[in-house]
Order: sequence, then C-alpha cells, then structure tokens
Amino acid sequence: MNFKDQVAIITGAGSENGIGRETARQLSKGGATVVLTDIDDTHLDDAVKEMKNLGGHAISMKVDVSNQEQAANCVKETVNQFGKVDILVNNAGISRPSSILDITEKEWDLVFNVNMKGVFFLTQAVLPYMKEKNYGRILNLSSVSGKRGGGIFGGSHYSAAKAGVTGFSKAVAREFGPYGITCNTVAPGLIGGTEITGDQLTDEKKKQIIAGIPLGRVGEVKDVAHSITFLVSEPAGYITGEELDINGGSHID
Repeated sequence: MNFKDQVAIITGAGSENGIGRETARQLSKGGATVVLTDIDDTHLDDAVKEMKNLGGHAISMKVDVSNQEQAANCVKETVNQFGKVDILVNNAGISRPSSILDITEKEWDLVFNVNMKGVFFLTQAVLPYMKEKNYGRILNLSSVSGKRGGGIFGGSHYSAAKAGVTGFSKAVAREFGPYGITCNTVAPGLIGGTEITGDQLTDEKKKQIIAGIPLGRVGEVKDVAHSITFLVSEPAGYITGEELDINGGSHID
C-alpha cells in the first residue's frame, strides 16, 4: 500500500518481534515516515535503521504512554518535525495473568494506565492536529480478552482495559468522523513470539490452545500488522468504529 508523504506514530514499537515493529515495517515499505516509541529505548536505534533500509523515514522517541506529558510531547515533537500526524497506532500494552482475588490496586492501576490511559492520552493529543487537517487514521489494539471476559494469559484487569479501549474507540469514531478521522480497533487472539506472553506459552499450553483454533495455528505478528496497515490506509476511509477480530476463529461473534 502507498503511504508516501504520510506520518505515523506507533507506540510499543521497540520489540523486534512485536506487532508494533511489524506494523512499522509494513508502513515503511509503503514509504511512510514512522515515529517509533517505546518505554524501553534499548532497541529503538536498531528499529530506526531497519525502517530506513525498508525505504521509509524513521525517528524514535522514548515515551511512557501512561504519562500524559510525555504522550503530548511525543505528538508535539512529531508535528514540529514533520508538520502533521496522519496515523496513530496505539499498540503499547501490558498484561498480567493474575486471578481476580490476587490483583492489587497497584497492579490494576498499572494495567489500566498503560492499556487504557495510554490510548486516551495519545489519541487526545493527536486529535486537534488531525482535525485541523481534516484527515486522520487512529488504530487501537484491543484483544479477544476484552470480548470474551478473559483470555489465555490476561487477567480480569486486562480484559476490562481492552473492553474499554473498544468502547472509547467507538466514541472517537462518532465524535470525530465529521472531520475525516476514522478510529478502529483490532482484537487479536493469541499471537506467538511476542513478549506479552512472557514464559507462559509452554509447548503443552500451545497444543491446548491450537486445539481450539479452527485454522489450526497460533497467530503471527504479520497477521495483525497487515490488518492494521489496511485499516490506517486511505482506501479504508469508509470504515470507522469497527473492531476486527484476528484470532483464527477461536472466538466468533
């Protein structure tokens, strides 16, 4: 797809094997300028080099999405350098496989601050600039856990936060649709190879999970990234307020 002259911010893009990095690859191949952010900047320099090798222009910023000032500064700096933000992909997320009875207030707040507040802070920061240009594509990462009340590795706080992301995204779509801004979510099932599962995905657990997936395999980051790439493209301009399930059929509405 053609993303020439488009500027995209992608959060949580530091992990080499993550959805954010793969999304950045796809946008870079289309000629986009990508702003890669992560709370851990250890691998961001390598990510920038990779995107440039793929034909895109890239910069990186260390950003804690749960910090409103840092989120706002990220958007402001992007606009200062490139004049606009066309695309926002709120990918940064965190999960904890805790039972309801074991969740502390501190852990609840941590999961909500990253997964829900982070989406709100970045979205709120980009909307005035997108509104001014009468154009924008916002894509938020939800999860199958937010739809079925629990996932394989995410606790109830994760499910609640991801359900909140979906509701918030629909509200953004309604309020800002008149300004040429779309807002959609993707709801992945289990995606292998990402850091969000930690060491919980044992071979035995993987076999159990695959048994419940009609397509017979665990998802890959490219399965999610290709869908994101389409939803933030110009051809997807008449799709908004939607949630796209990407789970191999493990959960079918």
